Amino acid sequence: MPKIGITMGDPAGIGAEIIIKAFSDVELKSICQAVIIGDAAHIRKTADECEIDFEFLEVASGDSIPKDFSSPVVYNLDNLKGDFPIGEESILAGKASAEYIETAVKLWEEQEIDAITTAPINKKALALGGYGFPGHTEFLASLTGTEEFAMSFFAEKLCVVLLSIHVPLKEAIEGVRRNKLVELIRFTNRELSRLLKKDVKIAVSGLNPHASEDGMFGDEEALEIEPAVAECREQHGIDVSGPFSADTVFLRGFDGEFDAVVACYHDQATIAVKCLSFGASVNVTLGLPLIRTSVDHGTAFD
Repeated sequence: MPKIGITMGDPAGIGAEIIIKAFSDVELKSICQAVIIGDAAHIRKTADECEIDFEFLEVASGDSIPKDFSSPVVYNLDNLKGDFPIGEESILAGKASAEYIETAVKLWEEQEIDAITTAPINKKALALGGYGFPGHTEFLASLTGTEEFAMSFFAEKLCVVLLSIHVPLKEAIEGVRRNKLVELIRFTNRELSRLLKKDVKIAVSGLNPHASEDGMFGDEEALEIEPAVAECREQHGIDVSGPFSADTVFLRGFDGEFDAVVACYHDQATIAVKCLSFGASVNVTLGLPLIRTSVDHGTAFD
């Protein structure tokens, strides 16, 4: 069975709780071996608070992970020395959450684990801890030396790939350019064809209401998006179409009409994903040399 490294996320949030509850499921234990990268004392305390009898094998940081095991392993960084507030950003929790991610990549490089799944982190806490990354995606790309990558979400039959991630909306709109779209469409076609093991059909969302209605509500579709789609289809042989109105294209993808929808900015994609499949969709970072998946929600500090 594959060994999945699971980072505990921000300890002030719900990461430990959802990991414990997930691996209390016998079915999940039957398909993979869990290596929880976090703090053993915090895992133990959280299990007690949830009144769950959670058995695990503790492995000290730096020791080898057993070749075979039945109960989940907690790879113990023991890095929560001191008090930190639950449900709030803090230097200690932010630094600890970053160290779990760094350790997961190191364990993958050493072939101790086969893939990574990440519990949620808090971006402000990450910054307080001294890390200048806006999220997991950029952090993991840096750790693995990956230059070409993209955030995607799989929500049942809907797959979305994002042109921009954690930038102000004004910058995201300015970033809707032909060359960037061509790069992303080609990247999406290559990565998803490899991942899904088939030729994929891609749709591209418009930026403006009704995809600008033939120029009535903006010109980005005519000047940037349509030429990008045409270039990818005619010069690169990609099965891509659009731009389509954003208020319907994601539902069409969810209904199976397309294998993927390329979205022009973060919330255009994630609002659709979370309305259609919140709690069940999976965040996948495309382009990394390792498999990384994540939940589709945050730390739930509230």
